[in-house]
Amino acid sequence: MTRTNGTTADSPEARGAEAHGGGTQANAQAGAHTKAYANAYAKGPARTHAKARAGKASAVVPVLGPRALNRATLERQHLLRRSAALTATEAVGHLVGLQAQNVKPPYYALAARLEGFRPGDLSTAMADRAVVRIVTLRSTIHTHTAADALSLRPLVQAARDRELNAFRKGLVGVDLERLAVISRELVEAEPRTMKQLREVLLTEWPDADPFALSVAARCRLPLVQVTPRGLWGRSGQVALTTAEHWLGRPAEPTPAPDATVLRYLAAFGPASVKDMQTWAGLTRLREAFEGLRPRLVTFRDEKGAELFDLPDAPRPDADTPAPPRLLPEFDNLLLAHADRSRVVPAGLKGRTWAGNQAYRTLLVDGFLAGVWRQDGNVLTVEPFGRLAKGQRDEVVGEAERMLRVMSGDGSYDIRFGTVTG
Repeated sequence: MTRTNGTTADSPEARGAEAHGGGTQANAQAGAHTKAYANAYAKGPARTHAKARAGKASAVVPVLGPRALNRATLERQHLLRRSAALTATEAVGHLVGLQAQNVKPPYYALAARLEGFRPGDLSTAMADRAVVRIVTLRSTIHTHTAADALSLRPLVQAARDRELNAFRKGLVGVDLERLAVISRELVEAEPRTMKQLREVLLTEWPDADPFALSVAARCRLPLVQVTPRGLWGRSGQVALTTAEHWLGRPAEPTPAPDATVLRYLAAFGPASVKDMQTWAGLTRLREAFEGLRPRLVTFRDEKGAELFDLPDAPRPDADTPAPPRLLPEFDNLLLAHADRSRVVPAGLKGRTWAGNQAYRTLLVDGFLAGVWRQDGNVLTVEPFGRLAKGQRDEVVGEAERMLRVMSGDGSYDIRFGTVTG
């Protein structure tokens, strides 16, 4: 393996939002894991913050700085140390889904978090329908466990309904209930591309905007991308059917947000109400947090925002070492909070984007420190600032590991050069 300081000229792989377009034993196991994880907190004995609740009303609420928040979140994300215990499906459940605007990011996300991970682990789970690709949080495609696809989508359905307001001019005269019925019949008869679905809908409403009809079908129905789309090393166009049809069981009734609040804190906390609303693309979650307050602990960040957390969740010392990590574009670590200063230093805000182009990100000492790309057997890292020699060596070691995991043994070229230019 060679290490050079050259710069590769090839552009990164095409990125951007995709057109989103009977239960197995693996599904049952994934569902059981997900429910058990949420219920561990939701059904546990109510706890109170010893200092804030047992003491005087004027007790001082602890303040957590960016480094303390960084280490707490990284620990829960398995980015301080990779988990050797979780399977790929269990990790997807623990993280409450992986951002999947493109096909590869969920694989790179798990490679950064799981010891012994191989791309086939997630690909097999997807082929077995234990995990699926579906529009949920923030109206973006996520890889979710089967159980979460059937429960989280109903939770965010109201946001998908509101999303249609932006397209109402293109849907004048369209009966949305009838559109949903027609669309369901079509995609459950056989998986359809958005183009195929749109062509049929246009015969019903020829004066409607074609794109608005597509959005309406996506918003009104829980459409999953069927395999081979999303499988590692395979290609396939985006073909859609309903989650219920693909998974062989009905969606759950719209749940209360409480269990999801607890799971969000377990994976991304400590966090504010606004943080979770940003992650989920929902509003009006204050009531859920207030209802859970007796069993949560509270802190403040340095700006004074109230942060909630699970009493027994890990909160490592702010000086805990954080090894470098190579994360994919769109990783939820960078998207799961309204205040992203726990990961993104103020001076680097916006550096992972260029127009509609999102770059893969480098963490050093737990914080955003650069971007990277892989072109075949060449991995190029562009730090945003000077790295100490020890840090540089650690980045190279992490890059070598990533290449072995994702591409197998071979000869690789790791470079420090330009990615964003």
